[in-house]
Amino acid sequence: MEITINYSDMKYYSEELEKLIHTVLSKGAELQKVRDDAEISILICDAETIHELNKTYRNVDAPTDVLSFALNEGGDDLPEEETELGDIVINLDRAVSQAKEFGHSKEREMAYLSVHGFLHILGYDHYDPDEKKAMRKAEEDILGACGITRFTTEGKLEAEEIHE
Repeated sequence: MEITINYSDMKYYSEELEKLIHTVLSKGAELQKVRDDAEISILICDAETIHELNKTYRNVDAPTDVLSFALNEGGDDLPEEETELGDIVINLDRAVSQAKEFGHSKEREMAYLSVHGFLHILGYDHYDPDEKKAMRKAEEDILGACGITRFTTEGKLEAEEIHE
């Protein structure tokens, strides 16, 4: 899968974070059996940028941690010839604050938000208990396959209701 990462400001650029995002999304594409020629775009931004996007596209006047814009939003399947899956927008400011709040690294949080946004693009959701269970399992499968677990360094399980 082709993964393009852009920044609202180049001060957010990090080669390590780019490698991490490529790793988790490539593994996600493999486990979810996404076509090899599929394309996805990531925007790393600040709270102000994602706030405007959230307000414009979801009528929610607040920043959030991650937004997903699936190309087939509202459709069941991608047309056979379509390779573009959609766009993921990640609020780096929120990722840093949530990492501190949950007691793990910014890298772990960015990996989680990348996978969470990716799964939304593939049609997963978490509003219904059964859908939420399936999405959480897919998240854990992908992150676990990359060696990223839900346990903090102290061995405590993170909160189940993270990222609602």
